Formats: sequence, C-alpha cells, structure tokens
Amino acid sequence: MTTLSAADHSTSPPTITLPRRYNAADDLIGRNLAAGRGAKIAYIDDAGRYRYDELAARANRFANALGTLGVEPEQRILMCVHDTIDFPTVFLGAIKAGVVPIAVNTLLTAADYQYMLEDSRARVAVVSAPLVETFAPLLERIESLERIVVAGGSGADGLAALMDGASDRFEAVATTCDDPCFWLYSSGSTGAPKGTVHVHSSLIHTAELYARPILGIREDDVVFSAAKLFFAYGLGNGLTFPLAVGATTVLMAERPTPAAVAKRLREHQPTIFGGVPTLYASMLANPDCPTREELRLRACTSAGEALPEDIGRRWTERFGVEILDGIGSTEMLHIFLSNRPGDVRYGTTGKPVPGYQVRLIDDEGNVITAADEPGELQISGPTSAAGYWNNREKTRATFQGPWTRSGDKYTRTRDGYYVYAGRNDDMLKVSGIYVSPIEVESCLIQHEAVLEAAVVGCEDEERLVKPKAFIVLKPGMRPNAALAEAIKAHVKAQLAPYKYPRWMEFVEELPKTATGKIQRFKLRALAAGK
Repeated sequence: MTTLSAADHSTSPPTITLPRRYNAADDLIGRNLAAGRGAKIAYIDDAGRYRYDELAARANRFANALGTLGVEPEQRILMCVHDTIDFPTVFLGAIKAGVVPIAVNTLLTAADYQYMLEDSRARVAVVSAPLVETFAPLLERIESLERIVVAGGSGADGLAALMDGASDRFEAVATTCDDPCFWLYSSGSTGAPKGTVHVHSSLIHTAELYARPILGIREDDVVFSAAKLFFAYGLGNGLTFPLAVGATTVLMAERPTPAAVAKRLREHQPTIFGGVPTLYASMLANPDCPTREELRLRACTSAGEALPEDIGRRWTERFGVEILDGIGSTEMLHIFLSNRPGDVRYGTTGKPVPGYQVRLIDDEGNVITAADEPGELQISGPTSAAGYWNNREKTRATFQGPWTRSGDKYTRTRDGYYVYAGRNDDMLKVSGIYVSPIEVESCLIQHEAVLEAAVVGCEDEERLVKPKAFIVLKPGMRPNAALAEAIKAHVKAQLAPYKYPRWMEFVEELPKTATGKIQRFKLRALAAGK
C-alpha cells in the first residue's frame, strides 16, 4: 500500500513509500473497497452509472478473460476505446493481470494503427464498435495480431460476451514498482509517434504529487475531463486522480465540442473540469456557453498547449473559477509545472510541482541561472518513462540520466514563474533577436476577430526569417485585406515592431493532434509558399 506524509505544495512534497511488490490497478481499485466506498458511484458514462464494487468486478472479469485468450503477463494489448466504462475496465483489468495495455487515440487512420500494432506487436486489440471497420483489415495484415475484441459490440467477439463467462474474482499479478505497466504513444506533434513505456509506480505518484496537493481533489468531487483517457493528461484527470481519492468521474464518448461539453457540465454538475486551451477559447466564443449560475465548478485545469493569458482571464471573469494552467508530457505522464489555486498568473505555466525539479539549458548545454533568458526545459522526477519502445537512439536523446528533455523552450521570471516560449524548433530569430511564436500568438488572439492563431517562421525574398501567422476567425467574421492589416496593426501596437507577422493566412482550422497540440511542422511546410 501507499504511505503518505502530510502534503504542502508550498514546501516539500509528500513522502511516497511503495512496497517492492506493487500492482497499480490493485492499489487504485483496492483502496476504495478497503475504505468502504464499494457502493459509491465511480463512473458515469453515456449509458449508465457504475459503483466502485462494479468497477472492481468488471476489471477482474477482464483480467480473467485475458487468460482465456492466452494473453500472458508482460505481453501487450492495444486498446482503442472511447471514454466509456469499458476504458477503465480494460485498462485496469489488463494491469491487474500483469498485461501491458497500450492506450491509443481514437481519431487516427488505419495506417497509424497498423504502425502502432506492428511496432508494439500487441497480440489483442480491444476496439470500440464504431472503430471496428478501420481495424478489421489489419487482422490479416499483421502477423502478431491474433484477435480483435469489440467494446460495445455484440456477438462472440464482443467484450461483453468475453467477460460474461469470466469470474469476477482475480488475484492481482505480483508485479513490481519498476515493471512496465502501460504504454502511451506520443502525440506525433513533431513527427512519428513513439511508444512511451511507463512503470507501475508512476500513476500513484502523479496523484499524490499533483492531484492532491495542487489540484486539491477530494472524495466528494465530481470530475469531468474533456481531454480523453488515451491522452496522458486525460488519463490522470479521468482515471488516476479520482480513483486515488474515491471521487466520481463523468465520461463522454463523443468528441469534446463546445456543445457536448456544455451539456455534461449542465447535466452532471462536475466540480473539477479538465480542458485544453482550444476548447476553452471555443466555449467562450460559443453563444450557448453556460453561465456561472448554471454550474458548480470549483477548479479547472489546462494542459497540452500553453494557455493564452486572455483566455484565462475571460474564463475566470465569466465563471469565477481559475484555470490552473500547467505542462506535462507523455514522457513525464502528467503535470510537473503548474499554477496554484490562489496563485494563478495567467501568461505563465506557474512553478514546479513539489517532487519535480526543472532546469533551463542553453544551446551549449549550460544551466541558465539568469531571469528571462530562453532555454530548453528539462525535468527530473519519479514519473519519467522507462524509455521509448524499440527506439534506442531517441531514448538516449530524451532521457539523459535523471533528466528528461522536454523539447520546450521556456524563460523564468525573476520571481520564479516559468513562461512558455515554444518548442525548440519553433523559436524564431528575427533581425538577430529570438522571437517566441507564443508571445505573438497570445497578442493575435486578443484581437476581437481572432479565435485561434499559430505563428511559424518563413523566409522572405532575401532568405531572412520573419513570422507568418495562420489565423482562425471567430464565427461570423470574414477574411479580407483590411482585416489582415488591422490585425497586423494590433500586434505592432502591442509588441516590438520586428515581432509582427509579415504574412497572414486565414484558415478554417489549424492542424492539430487529437490531444489539441498544433502540428507546427505541417504549418512550416505550408508557409514555404507564404
């Protein structure tokens, strides 16, 4: 079991002592049964409500079902499952059986899934019924794939049928803290995704270092994460954190449109909401955005991309609730740098989460000690992944001793707040001076016509790099030359003259990963033609 000392996010982190033999799923489920929460609602999805004892029984039945399929401990299964009760059932049941689940996003192509299945050599794929058509042809193409199990489907290949004949009792496999527990594929914002291997101890560390002391999650909370469970951020929000304290979680299978999210916020009255910057902006621009009086939110979080200052301020003005903007990564599993309740400074990512160390490194590999100088953010903490599967070169490049390279550029203010400056390859050098695209983007979205913006470098006729902006306008706004000039003038009035975008392209949407990260490498390719 997990032993904790008193937590205080302003001082030292809690002490977390785990036994050598430790199974993450057995802990997250078992602690709730031991605390007498068996009859409490653990999950609410679009089909029903499920108590903690029902979740435990479902996970046990799936663990037993894996045995009937011949899947053994340390082998892998791929799960492409929508946010329903089937996700925690499969994820926790596999972990309890010592099998390694690989949660992948549900919005990819058949080619993407083929790559992941071949790379991981997963023997079984558990797939939500609407996605089966995409996966079915892969069964014949991939030699290592033996079976597709359909979540939400009927018939012999259905998850329900597989579990119906299985016992609801299962003794957890005696894994260790350092055993591979689950994988998440990196989002692909910088190219091909990488299988990121996490160990059993990582899940509970995220809950005890961030969710309890920073987010302040409690047993009486109702949690709703628009960020999906296949996303490292969403996995913590909607599975690890609520299970760690015995809270209730609302799941939504459909895509998180402003209308779909508003519906759940109104119907289920969550107290904690996890979103991403794009969603917060879209909701504020939506005529049907709920009012403060309709909701009972007490905490909101944001990750995936830096939260623009203007969006944070407008959200707090509307709902009276702060957004705790933070940064995590697939490699570190969840948030390691965050704003705090009562100490939110919009436009920054806050300060390090106790239990993690961060540092900024310059281009020569030196640690930056001065304020306001950009450097690569590196992190040291207990939730760092064991490495990338079958990718020794990139593992060595990213995981360097106790430090994990984030690939993000940051600056640190004189009073210790960290400010996002873009990815390593996003920083622009204009007229010999570094320009953060994030700073320009934050200025652009303050214009009344702009909903979203992304800035990348583009060469002019003299092959000098200048900023180019891709703009998504708010509903009802029409692009034209006069508007473009007005937006440029707005930036010139707010920032140093060399930072304004020399070119501006209006687009319907920005290319993003399923987790909401802008795929700037695609925009850089488009920008070559200006």
